[in-house]
Amino acid sequence: MQIANIQPESQTHRSQSWFIAGTALLLFLRQAFGAKGPHPCTETDYYYEYTECDSTGSRWRVAIPQSHGSCIGLPEPVRGTECTFSCEAGEFLEMSAQECTQCAAGTYSLGSGIRFDDWETIPTGFSSLATYLDNGPHGDDSTACNSSSWFPQGSYLESNRDECTVSLIYAVHLKKPGSVSFDYQYPDGNLFFVFFVQNDQCQEMDQTADKKWLKLTSHGEWAKHTVNLNSGTNILYWRTAGVLMGAKVVKPVLLKNVHIEGVAYASECFPCKPGTFSQTPGSSSCQPCPRDTHSGHGASSCTPCNTTTLYAPEGSAECKARPPCSKKDYFQIHTPCDLEGKTQVTYRWVEPQICLVGVPGAETLPPSGDREACPPCNPGFYNNDTATCSPCPPGTFSDGVKACESCPAGTEPAVGYQYKWWNVLPASMKTSCFNVGNSKCDGMNGWEVAGDHIRSGAGGSDNDYLILNLHVPGFKPPTSGTEFGRISFEFEMVCSADCELYFMMDVNRKSTRVVASWEGSKVRQSYTHIMTKNASMSYTWAFQRTNQASDVRQNVNNVARIYSISVSNAVDGVSSKCRACALLSQPSGSLCVPCPPGHYIHTHTSQCTECPSNTHLTSHSTLGPEACKPCGPSSKSNKEHSMCYSDCVFSYSENNVSLSFDYSSLGSVGTLMNGPSFTSKGTKYYHIFNISLCGGEGRRAVCTDNVTDLSSADSQKDTGEPANAVETLVCQSTIIPSSGQGFHTALSSQSISLADTFLGATVALTLDGVKARPDLFPQTTNKVPDVNFFYRSLEVTSSCDKGRNVVVTLRCNPDRSTQGELTVPSQCPAGTCDGCTFHFLWESLGACPQCTSTDYHQIEGACKGGLQDTLYVWTEPKRCVGGVSLPAMKTWPCESMDFLVKMGATIGAFTAALLFSITCYFWKKNKRLEFKYSKLVMSSNKECELPGADSCAVMEGEENEGEMEDEVVYSKKTSLIRKLKAIASRGNRRSYENVQLNSSQSNGLVWG
Repeated sequence: MQIANIQPESQTHRSQSWFIAGTALLLFLRQAFGAKGPHPCTETDYYYEYTECDSTGSRWRVAIPQSHGSCIGLPEPVRGTECTFSCEAGEFLEMSAQECTQCAAGTYSLGSGIRFDDWETIPTGFSSLATYLDNGPHGDDSTACNSSSWFPQGSYLESNRDECTVSLIYAVHLKKPGSVSFDYQYPDGNLFFVFFVQNDQCQEMDQTADKKWLKLTSHGEWAKHTVNLNSGTNILYWRTAGVLMGAKVVKPVLLKNVHIEGVAYASECFPCKPGTFSQTPGSSSCQPCPRDTHSGHGASSCTPCNTTTLYAPEGSAECKARPPCSKKDYFQIHTPCDLEGKTQVTYRWVEPQICLVGVPGAETLPPSGDREACPPCNPGFYNNDTATCSPCPPGTFSDGVKACESCPAGTEPAVGYQYKWWNVLPASMKTSCFNVGNSKCDGMNGWEVAGDHIRSGAGGSDNDYLILNLHVPGFKPPTSGTEFGRISFEFEMVCSADCELYFMMDVNRKSTRVVASWEGSKVRQSYTHIMTKNASMSYTWAFQRTNQASDVRQNVNNVARIYSISVSNAVDGVSSKCRACALLSQPSGSLCVPCPPGHYIHTHTSQCTECPSNTHLTSHSTLGPEACKPCGPSSKSNKEHSMCYSDCVFSYSENNVSLSFDYSSLGSVGTLMNGPSFTSKGTKYYHIFNISLCGGEGRRAVCTDNVTDLSSADSQKDTGEPANAVETLVCQSTIIPSSGQGFHTALSSQSISLADTFLGATVALTLDGVKARPDLFPQTTNKVPDVNFFYRSLEVTSSCDKGRNVVVTLRCNPDRSTQGELTVPSQCPAGTCDGCTFHFLWESLGACPQCTSTDYHQIEGACKGGLQDTLYVWTEPKRCVGGVSLPAMKTWPCESMDFLVKMGATIGAFTAALLFSITCYFWKKNKRLEFKYSKLVMSSNKECELPGADSCAVMEGEENEGEMEDEVVYSKKTSLIRKLKAIASRGNRRSYENVQLNSSQSNGLVWG
């Protein structure tokens, strides 16, 4: 019993011991680790966010800990603002009170938007994806585009320059419908640039062409592009792809100031980037620091630099040390004429001057040159013994040296501009300097006058655009054909780097395009551009020493010089000479009147006289019929005598053989797409050619660029056609297939005119200096000669100083269709072997001559029933088309074959009967002689003597006996056959004795 009682007590005691030990351990652990456990949350331990919006448009504000489990007691969720709620620009949503609060100085906010304007690096959220083309022979080279990307350049992003397809991508989730806008530069049509938006299902949003394909911009010009966005997820794509068809490097696309609206709220303000500041609270943007000041991150003001030894460009984050002055820091100018008519060469520091003069190794300004006499005024101006040149009054002219004079009777001033002396910049011109990455050259002169020429200025850095602009408000009526006027200039370039000179044209201040460009050093040469439409024109020359980003001047000796600029027929121009004009038809008339289109001024009467048929007017400055030039062979002029064209009819005669051709069946425009060709990196492309062969001025070839230079609706309305279309006689476009560039449609770009003038059509191989190449298209037969259509372009290019030429060879090929097929030489797959003359072969049934009566022959049929058919068939192989038709089958009366057979049989039977009768007659005669001979033998036997051998004559009376015998034998009138049978039977009944005729000469025996 004791043992039983003791056992429970022992267990109780052990349980108490374990409880005490556990309690002590818990107290020890709480004491050891209680200081590191969760503590009550403070405002620094969490931040606020909104939940996703529900179906009612509501949301909740919840507290999110900075570190999970670091504190306890988070604020309870509360109902938040409406999903569409947003603050104004310069404010942010203070989440504790859920109220909008102004941004502090040194920060900014866009309210419901976000902006990206700092491109020192690619901002968070942006990605650059490069892909290689998959349609070329190098499509399997996956590493070819690893280095292609969008590159940050501080204040902007720069695209790739190669043939890779590179996409800049940014995804944003909008709480409400918004928009995206950005500034860009797109100067080169060899680089395709497209912007589009996809949703979270990778489906592209509906966009019009003018929103998707970006317009080309002038060099140095920033354009803004805005696209509306839907609420929800929007994935933004900026995509570029270059097409390099030569050694020329494309110019990149530049991108900056990306602004997205519709984010709904900004929970904080953004600090200003270094080099900028916001001085007042509630700012929506930061301003760049002025020159010679700097700022750091989130600055509310800028700190001045010590200008004695330091400087800072506008928007600098720090001050830089001033370098010693060098020859790159100054430039020369010609001073304006003073009151004494003198000028001199002086030197000036490039402003703002950042270099130090009074330090070791520093250059000083060279002394000014000697004072020299000012150059004369430009033609059409006079100085009137003053230092300033003034334009001559209307109706007068001057060569720039003499005083202005009135034009003689019967003449009128030839107005325009003619600048060849450069003492001051003409009033119609202006100059400027521009850089896409900095403002160092803002306010500088891009070009400086230099006496006998104007030259590019110093600029602030090597990649500055040095701009020279000439404005022409319009032109007078055309002086010849469709030519309203022309601009010509003489220039040269001296370059050691990749400098380039652009000549651009802006029509009605709506669309600027590059007319021509030149790279590297160029000897002194001239360039002319003809205006065929009357409009307000702005001509721009832009010179850039290098297109690589640069902040300094290294190539100051790279320079472009323009010696003269002339513009004809400008409405506000001046006159340097007079030209003959047409007078009123009245005898006393002395007032000049404009001639109608296609009329020249008669030499003696000064009356407007229409040009002869099939001639075109070259210029009103030429008097008499010489102003009307004859059209080329097989061409005719239009009603206005402004151009010559083919009416699709051609005739040719040789060796008394005449051939007539009618090419109207070939169609108004022929199209050829050759290729594919591949660039050096494998981009597949095609060349498409459109050729207007004949049919008049209304039938012209059109090449459309569906990618670049997309025109506005107003521009299309003014011109009646898209500004990106080239309308001419022969044009070429470059086609990029849709499969290889990452675009969803084929791209048509680089549309150019190859020929705008028809010279004529002939079988000869040369016409007006243009040569055909028959060796490029060998001919298997020469029964029908090839006909060559010759074309020429009046516009010269940097590589073709005499313009481009085109030869279209038409060849008769009966195996082709009527419209036929256009081909290019196999030796020159691009259509040209020298880059200036293009050759095409057009083989067609429609190119065969008109059919004549010599092209068919007749076939006579058999005579049946007294009638005979005559058929007409073409001579094979048939090498004609159209013309005369085959004559219908003709039927003639004839003598049938049955009648001829009968006649032949009758004549044959008669001939046989006649021969038989003759045979019977001689046979009867023979029998008669035989009878007489037998009778003679019998009579000789009776008398026992024979007659002499040579006595065979018929004795007297024998003839009568024979007749009697005949009468006895043929006394009955029977048929000839019965007579023959009777004679034969009578001969059989008689027996004759055979006796030997003795003769002194023969002893032979005769047997009976």
